[in-house]
Amino acid sequence: MPQHSLGATVAGHSPAMFAGPPGTRPPAAYRLLSLDIVLALLALAGGLRVLSLAAPVPALPAEAANVAHAYALGHLTSFTDAGGGGVSPFGWLQLSVYTMVTDAFGRSPTALDAVRETMVAAALAGALLLWFLARRLGLTRWASAAAVLLLAASPLALGLQRLVLVEHLAVVWALGALVLITRPDARIRHDALAAACLLAAVLTSPLSLFFLPAAGWLLVRRAPVRAALVAVLLNLGLGIAFGPAAWLRPHLAAAGRPALADWAALDPGWAVLSAAALVAALAVPAVRPFAVSGLLLSATLLVPGVPATAVLALLLPITPLLPAGVLQAVTRRRTPAHRERAGHRGAVLAAAVLVAVVAAGWGYGYPALRPSADRSGPLTEAREWLRDNASGARLLVDDAAWAELANAGWPTGMLAAPAACAVTCPPAEWAVFGVDGSELRRRYPALDTVSGDAAATAVFGAGDRRVTVSRLGVPPPDPAAASEWSARTHAGEALTASARITLAQEAAAALHAGDVDPRLVTTIAALSALRPVRVAAFPAVPGEDAAGLPRRRVLLTGADDTAAAFYTGQRDLFRPSSVRPADGGVLVTYPLCAPTGLLVP
Repeated sequence: MPQHSLGATVAGHSPAMFAGPPGTRPPAAYRLLSLDIVLALLALAGGLRVLSLAAPVPALPAEAANVAHAYALGHLTSFTDAGGGGVSPFGWLQLSVYTMVTDAFGRSPTALDAVRETMVAAALAGALLLWFLARRLGLTRWASAAAVLLLAASPLALGLQRLVLVEHLAVVWALGALVLITRPDARIRHDALAAACLLAAVLTSPLSLFFLPAAGWLLVRRAPVRAALVAVLLNLGLGIAFGPAAWLRPHLAAAGRPALADWAALDPGWAVLSAAALVAALAVPAVRPFAVSGLLLSATLLVPGVPATAVLALLLPITPLLPAGVLQAVTRRRTPAHRERAGHRGAVLAAAVLVAVVAAGWGYGYPALRPSADRSGPLTEAREWLRDNASGARLLVDDAAWAELANAGWPTGMLAAPAACAVTCPPAEWAVFGVDGSELRRRYPALDTVSGDAAATAVFGAGDRRVTVSRLGVPPPDPAAASEWSARTHAGEALTASARITLAQEAAAALHAGDVDPRLVTTIAALSALRPVRVAAFPAVPGEDAAGLPRRRVLLTGADDTAAAFYTGQRDLFRPSSVRPADGGVLVTYPLCAPTGLLVP
């Protein structure tokens, strides 16, 4: 059988990929143009994905477990996630290898950014493999470029491919296998390597099994005997992985948000185009195997408990092939005399459809992916707060906080994840949790016991990104005791009435509201007896206002040396944690948690 491209074999016609006698290599100029197109598309895909890393939404709770496992494997420490994020030891190993080889944890500001860098690399590899696959299926240069451009520029792809999902790694393995299978001059070693890639995809995510129909279909068309060989090798590998090496067995994450509708809202044009192309591609021989696998994957969205995000991550790099293949097939159904003109009209039609889809994506999806100007995020702010106020303490943390704090140098032996509370929680002084703790408390009832005597001390972020730092072991308030807030309010009003104290407007408002630490109220009153006092502000400590704590910092201006000497000479309860020059004055900061009863109501 003459060696043509698979597109010619399955469709029954030669793709005429370049002008020249059969069997000759494409001209150098043709190859260089293809290389230029590929490099430009990869640059576009990489640039857009790097920019989208700073977008705060959409977010995925299961990311935290994957990031923490990648860090733990790379640093040879143990970690058990809270559950619900899926299990993929082989996927975690791939993430860990990339971060170790590239020193991503050392270069990136946060652990999440470090592992998301792996997703950018996987997206670029997927785009490159999609180009090769499209060309080997007989798609023209421009149809292949249109398919890759859809993947590179769609807001849905940008939003989804930035998330740390093992499915993004699995689809790269699957695409690699399909590229090897569609190789025109494939030998046994290529088919054996394709079987290994399919095995790696399945071990990374069990949903990759739905790529086997497409792979088997293409193999049977090319060489039925080779299909049997690949099936034997794949079954042998799966038997070992699910038998003696059962620790490699993957499990899907629990279903949750973002839901299918949330993702479709990022690019409704592509969602509609992909759904139509999945059906229409069944009539096009060259891409029919992919339509079958795509429809099977899509059907899993109807199964309760299957995460829509994982399914879309596998569908995403495959679906652009289908509209490109359908459009090319439609435009080529002409007589030989009209094929050249039909090719040009087809290119124009494909470009018009592509522009319409991308324009719809720009209108709906890109505003939702607007990068945040603040790259730190609530977890980073919580980490800095803990470093300043609870350094070296034992912490009870969720999966996301475990990875960030461990990456920041917090000893992992001082970090307890929720899984450690299976029976009873280990001793801890502080807790750091995200907004949704109800599911964790349902899974680990011991957390309820710990949270019963916890007091929120700092709150960072808002909505679904909120992170709360709580102090554990706080005794419940005595209902018979006098109100601390009432005492602070009365004392604050007395200070504002003093002729020896000059207050800025915001500082006076904080005293009237009872929002100033009693140690500051007491020492300012004492200092005013020695000399006039000018209070410029009571600066808030980030996160503490949201937790309802009184302000424990004061900025004093005028007679700096006297004020500094006064505060550095304090003892016991009234000794500040720091006294330093700042903003033309002296900034005095007291430690957390003032004792009760310092002020009389």
